[in-house]
Amino acid sequence: MRVPHAFALTVIAATLCTAPLPAQEHEKRINRSDLPAAVEKTVATHTKGATIRGFNEEKENGQAYYEAELTMNGHSKDILMDTTGAIVEVEEQVDLASLPAAVQNGLQAKAGSGKLGKVESITKHDKLVAYEAKVMTNGKRSEIQVGPDGKPLAHEE
Repeated sequence: MRVPHAFALTVIAATLCTAPLPAQEHEKRINRSDLPAAVEKTVATHTKGATIRGFNEEKENGQAYYEAELTMNGHSKDILMDTTGAIVEVEEQVDLASLPAAVQNGLQAKAGSGKLGKVESITKHDKLVAYEAKVMTNGKRSEIQVGPDGKPLAHEE
C-alpha cells in the first residue's frame, strides 16, 4: 500500500516542478538576423558608435520584446523594443558620482551596509523612472532601486 502512495506523490511533485508558470518571463539569445525588420531599423538608428554585445528575445505576459545589449563610451546600455521597433525601456550605466546628492544618498540608504556597484538609469517611454544599483552584502548580490528623486519607489520598475 505504501509503494503506490509514494509513487503517486513522486509523480505529483515531478509534475509541479516541471509545469511552466503562467506569468513567467522567457529570454533567449538570438542573432541580429532574427530581429523583425522594424526592430532592426531601430537598432541600426540607435547603435551608431556602439559595440553590440548581443540580442535577446523576451516574452513577458505573452508579449514579445527584443533587447539590444550595447557598450557605448565604455558604459553598458540595454535597449528594449517591442515588435514595432518602439523603444519601451533603456537601461544605461551611469557614474554614481555624477548623480544628484539625493539619488546617491537614497541608493546608499537602501544599500545599508552593502557596497554599491554598477548603477544604471532606467528610462521608460522617454521618461526617467528610476535608478538601479547592484549591491554586494556579505558576499551576496542584490539589486536596489530608487526614484529619480532618490526616494524609495512604491513598486520596482
